[in-house]
Amino acid sequence: MKKFSHAVLTKIIVFIIMISCFTGIMKNIIDVEIINEANYSSAFEADYFLSKEFIIENEAVISGLTRLISEYKSEEYILNGGTISEDEIRMEEDNLYDSFRWNSRSYNPNLSEAQNYEIFKKEYADKLAKAREQLIKNDLRELHFIMQNIAEHEGMIYYATDGKTVYSNTSMKEKQQFKKYPAYMVFEKYKQEIYPENVTENEYFHRIEGYKNELNPETDIVYVAFSEDYLNLKQKEWKEDKEVATKGLILLLAFTIGFTLSFVYLALVVGRRSFQERELHLNFVDKLYIDINILLCIGLIGLWGAIMDSVNIQSMDVIVFPVTIPIAAIGFAFILSLVKHIKNRTFIKHSLIFTVIYLIYKFIKNVYDSGGTAVKTVLIVIGYPILVAATFFIFPITLGVAAWFAYKKVKTFNAIKEGVEQIKGGNLHHTIEVSEKGELGNLASNINSIADGLKKAVASELKSERLKTELITNVSHDIRTPLTSIITYVDLLKTEKDPSRVEEYIEVLDQKSKRLKVLTDDLFEAAKASSGNIPVSLEKINIVSLITQGFGEVNDKIEEMNLEFKLNHPVEKVYVTADGKLLWRSIENLLSNIFKYALKGSRVYIDIEDESDGIRLTFKNISAHELNISADELMERFKRGDEARTSQGSGLGLSIAKNLIEIQKGKFNIHVDGDLFKAMIYLPKHKSNNE
Repeated sequence: MKKFSHAVLTKIIVFIIMISCFTGIMKNIIDVEIINEANYSSAFEADYFLSKEFIIENEAVISGLTRLISEYKSEEYILNGGTISEDEIRMEEDNLYDSFRWNSRSYNPNLSEAQNYEIFKKEYADKLAKAREQLIKNDLRELHFIMQNIAEHEGMIYYATDGKTVYSNTSMKEKQQFKKYPAYMVFEKYKQEIYPENVTENEYFHRIEGYKNELNPETDIVYVAFSEDYLNLKQKEWKEDKEVATKGLILLLAFTIGFTLSFVYLALVVGRRSFQERELHLNFVDKLYIDINILLCIGLIGLWGAIMDSVNIQSMDVIVFPVTIPIAAIGFAFILSLVKHIKNRTFIKHSLIFTVIYLIYKFIKNVYDSGGTAVKTVLIVIGYPILVAATFFIFPITLGVAAWFAYKKVKTFNAIKEGVEQIKGGNLHHTIEVSEKGELGNLASNINSIADGLKKAVASELKSERLKTELITNVSHDIRTPLTSIITYVDLLKTEKDPSRVEEYIEVLDQKSKRLKVLTDDLFEAAKASSGNIPVSLEKINIVSLITQGFGEVNDKIEEMNLEFKLNHPVEKVYVTADGKLLWRSIENLLSNIFKYALKGSRVYIDIEDESDGIRLTFKNISAHELNISADELMERFKRGDEARTSQGSGLGLSIAKNLIEIQKGKFNIHVDGDLFKAMIYLPKHKSNNE
């Protein structure tokens, strides 16, 4: 509880720091940009002549003078219509002519446009004259506005002329007179003379330089000079603004760093009690839908802007704290809730729009999936007109989509029909290629499954027949060999009189009869194991103890073959669910296989591995003979690793082991890699394996 309280307290403190820093940022911007009318960029300006403020001051005057002498000329020029272009007159006439066509009874559609236009000019003569007068008034108003704006820049001395009209606030007319001032700008004949010269290095100078291209090089002249008092005043104001901007920029950076660090920290820990905890804890704010949350954030921004816009500049400095702090606290609570949903991967799913669309989709899908073909057809028949009505403005596209959908369904149906014909004709390898889902997709998949089932059944039957044939052939061969020997030696005994030879024949008969017994016993056991007609008693078995005890029974064989057994098993006891007798019989068959075919003096590895839901038992040994047949062939009945069939086994050991393991609900596999033979038994783990 203490840790929880400490974590919550830390978050509250960091949240307060974040809101304080954010409020400090907003107050700093208002103080610098609005109240002091400074600019943060001035903190990086080295000189007044290189400042943005200097260019702005001059641009207003130079652009105004340029427009006066190149565009407006004089009041007399404007009153005579000199500033009115043909395009402006034509635009006004076109607007009035449209009104004439739709509103005037004088318009006659049976007449030509030229005849109607003549009627229009007579009827709308007064309106055309008023429209022209209004254009002149607008230009006169713009002329006086420019002249007033230029006059407000006291301390700037200017002279501009187009050769006829002169705009000036001084009696000076010569360029050299203007060049006596501490700063000046001269534009004539596409040339410019600027002093101080470093003004041209100002990054905003292009804003002034462009106006010289608007002047007529033969007639237009613009001279601008700056008095010393004017420059001193402006430089003083610039230095004050620079000082304010520099202090403001430092505070802005400090507040920004504090805000960023605190916000990043809260974004990392929000919803969690610690960095290590992965589970997110949601609160009542997080229950708001994402889109509603975003709308509330936008509303809070608009509210803050409306409040700050409603007060005068002098009151902003006082009101910024009581207004910004509560709005920012609420707003960032919503923003952190959005961050929490991003971390929880529910940003889209928790929106109201997504929820409504998903509910509609789920309802339609449930009805569509739960209904039969008739219900789905009804839904399509009802849904399509609704879709057309909702998208009437793109009806051709909707119709095209419907045609494409119908064509796709017909194409799918034809593919299924053709596939059924192919499979019915006996081509079981044919697959119906259908990419879509739904009823037709399921139908195609089911037909393909039927074809696959038929292929597997046919393949299984062919394999069974092949195995039966091989079994009969191999059994006949393996049984005939000792049986032929027995018959031969019995015939010899009938005529043999020598006691020593009789004894020798009897020994051979004994060996062959035992060999025949082994073959018949293994064949009988293989048949029982393959059919599953063996009683199975599953119980809890310690697999390590079973193998360890079994080593004692086969120790003589191990010493005879000079084999070194390596048993690897977990430290804890490992239990499996199996039949002890059948499991040992399977392991004994594998050991017998090892004794017959393993390389003398080599190592045999037995690994016991505890997996998530079972126990894996692996036997690995090196074969004395080249394993020149596949693992699948080794698993077949009456097959042996030496294809010369020189050993005395029946070749049924692996097959018997596999069947015995499978009837114990286990799995048996073998793997051949060069001369390495590996057999793997997988058995289910006993439920109390951890006891």
